[in-house]
Amino acid sequence: AAAAVDAYALLRTGARLDRLPEPRREALLAALGARPALQPLLDVVKVPVLLAAGTERMLHRRGGTLPAPVSAPEDPPLDCVPSAEWPDRASADAVVIGSGAGGSIAARTLARAGLRVVVLEEGRHHTTAEFGRRAPLDRFADLYRDGGATVMLGAPPVLLPTGRAVGGTTVVNSGTCYRTPGRVLDRWRSRYGLELADRTAFGADLDEIERTLRVATQPLDVLGRNGLLTLRGAEKLGWRAGPLRRNAPGCKGSCQCVVGCPAGAKQSVQLSVLPDACAAGARIVTSARVLRILVDPDRPGGPRAAGVAVRRPDGSAFELLAPLVVVAAGALESPALLRRSGLGGHPRTGRNLAVHPATSVAGRFAEPVAAGPAVLQSAGVEELHDEGVLIEATAPPPGMGSFVLPGLGRELRAELADADRLATLGAMIADRPGGRVLGSRRTALRYRLDPADGRSLLRAVAAMGELLFAAGADEVLTGLARTPRVRSTAELHALLDRSSPRDLHLSAFHPTGTVALGADPSISPADRHGRLRGVRGVLVADASGLPGCPGVNPQLTIMALSLAVSRAAVENGCTAGY
Repeated sequence: AAAAVDAYALLRTGARLDRLPEPRREALLAALGARPALQPLLDVVKVPVLLAAGTERMLHRRGGTLPAPVSAPEDPPLDCVPSAEWPDRASADAVVIGSGAGGSIAARTLARAGLRVVVLEEGRHHTTAEFGRRAPLDRFADLYRDGGATVMLGAPPVLLPTGRAVGGTTVVNSGTCYRTPGRVLDRWRSRYGLELADRTAFGADLDEIERTLRVATQPLDVLGRNGLLTLRGAEKLGWRAGPLRRNAPGCKGSCQCVVGCPAGAKQSVQLSVLPDACAAGARIVTSARVLRILVDPDRPGGPRAAGVAVRRPDGSAFELLAPLVVVAAGALESPALLRRSGLGGHPRTGRNLAVHPATSVAGRFAEPVAAGPAVLQSAGVEELHDEGVLIEATAPPPGMGSFVLPGLGRELRAELADADRLATLGAMIADRPGGRVLGSRRTALRYRLDPADGRSLLRAVAAMGELLFAAGADEVLTGLARTPRVRSTAELHALLDRSSPRDLHLSAFHPTGTVALGADPSISPADRHGRLRGVRGVLVADASGLPGCPGVNPQLTIMALSLAVSRAAVENGCTAGY
């Protein structure tokens, strides 16, 4: 995107943007900003610029350094081996591909059952001490796939950031932990025959996951002014709202969850689940990209998994032989892996991509909002949740969240200088699955926003604006390029009446559904126990296995699904004829 802007500058002026004198640069940026079709491209360019500026401001406030928090505990030990040190040929009872929410629980369950388990992770292991030493900008590019710039192509294009590290996206999520709504479980049972979604049984699994992650309601002492303003606005409107439940006991309010918690408070799975898996004998191989699942086609009873072929960063490869392969590479990578392995023949593999499309608004207040400690996602507003809209108070530094400040050039610099007075809200909706994961060597994402989902997002913008004005905001930044600022609810509603979803700046989170579990073989690539159809010895135990979005932050749901799937595998003799 930045190269495209430079190309435009070269075409119009004969010089790169950074070589132009300020007046010509401002004029060129103004011309770009006046073209609505270019707005999504410009927003992509602005995200790293804002992140860099926000990082510089954070460093300036702390005297130029980011010292490791004194109270940060030492991380629990993990048995991690870089792929460069792993032998060219080895064996195990089970291979788990991916170390995030799904893979970690599968590894722990299988290792506790006495199996020799090896977890393969494409990213590397990051420690809490490292998060404390490194600036957020440095960590951002290292912790996200594609540097955080993964985009679903469509109208409009939508950013979809996902993590790549030991611990997966749990390392860079907000720590918000919602239980799967009962109505969602009921739908999965009735529509997809997913028996493990029984409210009682799945509820027990959710209980276990909550204990593991030490989930609790966020105390008010570090909620932050952003969250307190949200609760104030909701109270004035008579809306249901409260502090969010999170997996971050002892949170210090550093507001850096999306680039790794520097205090070690957030119980992402490299701190809470993988240490138990390693204590039970599991090993983790890092910087290891799985090329394909190896299959023995001539086994009695039909084709069976035989292990995996893996590539190291230097291009060399190794083989890890095992009779059980657990696919937990995530909803975006698992379909491509299955295709590379010759196992992606089911017509629904890679289809049914569901996400939580999201948009944000901000309110400008008379007094600073960003002063003092704050939680990245602090308060939830559930007044519209029955209509499919979930609103959460967010407080990331500029560039780290889904809200993009308006303007270019001088206007953008002025907005950034005044960003401390902004309170930000984000809303996400449970979509009608409209996406598809294409490709095998490298994934390509396509997405069509359903018109009804677009109307829900506009409704969400209206609700967030109403709440911010009720909390005392002087003006609301709408996220709409055509009219980025309004000063009353009447102005806001008038703007939205003449707007369409294409005008919104959208991002998306929580991809699911691309190798969905279910009883019907015509629509579900994996059966109701998570076994991939057409081959024995391959389990699906990640977000790709969910039939659709749960309508809430999905970490608990993914982990409970993985627990049910991997436990059933153990009970049914997973290394012998499974």
